[in-house]
Amino acid sequence: MNLIHQVSKMPNLPQPYQMRDWKKVALDYDRLVFDFEAEGDFLPLPWLDKSHINTNLDAIGLPSYINSKKNRKNAKPEGINVITAILGASACGVDKSEQNGLRFVDMLENYFSKEESLFLNTFSGKTGGSFWYETYPNLLMAALSHFYPVKWLEEKLLLVADRYVAAVEAMGGTNADFWHTSFSFSKMKPVDNGRWCEPEAAAGYAFVLYSAYQKTGKEEYLSACKKSMDFLAKCDKNPYYELLLPYSVYIAARLNAECGCSYPVEKFANWCFDGDSECRYGWGVIAERWGDCDCHGLCGSLTDWGQRWDMIPDANSGRDIDPVKSGYAFTGNTFSMAAGILSAVRYDSRFAHDAAKWFLNSANASRLFYQNAHGPKSQSCAFFTDDPDSCIAYEGLRKYWDGISPYATGDPIRYSWGSIDLGLYGSSHVGFFGAVYAPTDVEGILCLNCGAVDFIRSNLPESRLFYNPYSEEKTVSADNLPDGRWTDAATGRLLGISHNGRLTLSLAADEALLARYQKEDKS
Repeated sequence: MNLIHQVSKMPNLPQPYQMRDWKKVALDYDRLVFDFEAEGDFLPLPWLDKSHINTNLDAIGLPSYINSKKNRKNAKPEGINVITAILGASACGVDKSEQNGLRFVDMLENYFSKEESLFLNTFSGKTGGSFWYETYPNLLMAALSHFYPVKWLEEKLLLVADRYVAAVEAMGGTNADFWHTSFSFSKMKPVDNGRWCEPEAAAGYAFVLYSAYQKTGKEEYLSACKKSMDFLAKCDKNPYYELLLPYSVYIAARLNAECGCSYPVEKFANWCFDGDSECRYGWGVIAERWGDCDCHGLCGSLTDWGQRWDMIPDANSGRDIDPVKSGYAFTGNTFSMAAGILSAVRYDSRFAHDAAKWFLNSANASRLFYQNAHGPKSQSCAFFTDDPDSCIAYEGLRKYWDGISPYATGDPIRYSWGSIDLGLYGSSHVGFFGAVYAPTDVEGILCLNCGAVDFIRSNLPESRLFYNPYSEEKTVSADNLPDGRWTDAATGRLLGISHNGRLTLSLAADEALLARYQKEDKS
């Protein structure tokens, strides 16, 4: 029985099955975007920002979208892009504290505003414009501290946590209300622009606060975390806006497992998938076939109309396409979802089947965000040739464009503010997939390292998630694992013992197993 409704609509084994090696894509991406010596019409991509607004250190700059080198001279690097690229590479095993003579992690201190006592998306600015833009950089830095517990970062994250405690109280404390556009920390009150709300910020606050609690044990952080989650639990309307809500699934699962809480994890998970958001109509997870490709598992708009509000003619059938049934999936939103959904499985194994099946579909379909998955007519920027490894993705994938389905594209060309639809802004999240992904010796059965995106300190042992999409039992082997005993997290039964890094186990048809590691006692 599926706990996540949309997953029940997805195929067990998507077709065509053309899985990319996401670890390789992530490492290729890290090499390219941080290569100051790369040569090409649009390369190199990085530059050093010497504005020194918040520190005496240079900062690393990356374009949010591919553009000409001359346009980067006065560009303002975005933290959501740069921090995520460093976090994703770190999750894949790259040491970004010092790489090629540059201290990339320390460079991120430039995003900390002394005035606001928060990490911002740019080196200067104010809060009060957009909840998710102003919350996500702090979540990312809290996640990064999992890999680099350096003094300056830990000190600043506690300042952030203190600010969040005060903000939760200012929004109502026990009855905190996040149903606003943003929160102004200079005025210490919520902001409403009269056009939209971003209440999913409660999940971002909860992540930062629980991270601080795990490091310090301070009850005020745990209390504010619970107040943020209580807001979500009380909501009778779906608060999904951009990409923070999946972290509510993770934090709810951890609070239930570690603090004896009873948050509705299933409700939160279905909010992320269903497409019935009160804040952003149609925002959820695709569960259908686009053209000749299964596009199940991609995240974005299930209802984006594509070109115009009237009916869109289908070039193949001649019939009109109802725009309400169109869609627009986004690279960054899809990749980022792994950190919320897969990490939650470690604390609530009931979701093992649905999370693994979702990832199998999503990881297979995500190849369609990249140039090498398309011919020239089904993408907007086939002329771009500076990326032979195809590690920079399009901003997104449309269900229809000019009668073609699916179509890889983005907003820059359509809205005439840029000339290339390939974006680092979303591509920088690829490390979230790369850190989790590993194949087995059976095509279509993956060995997923959910702990690789569990970005808050945990005492849980290593675990691997397996799913058999076939209609018969399969015996699979996975490599590069620590030697020892592996048991079923749900039942405790022995699944197998790994030797020389290899684990072999059996999976029944349509079965998922969360295998938990236990070092073998040889005494």
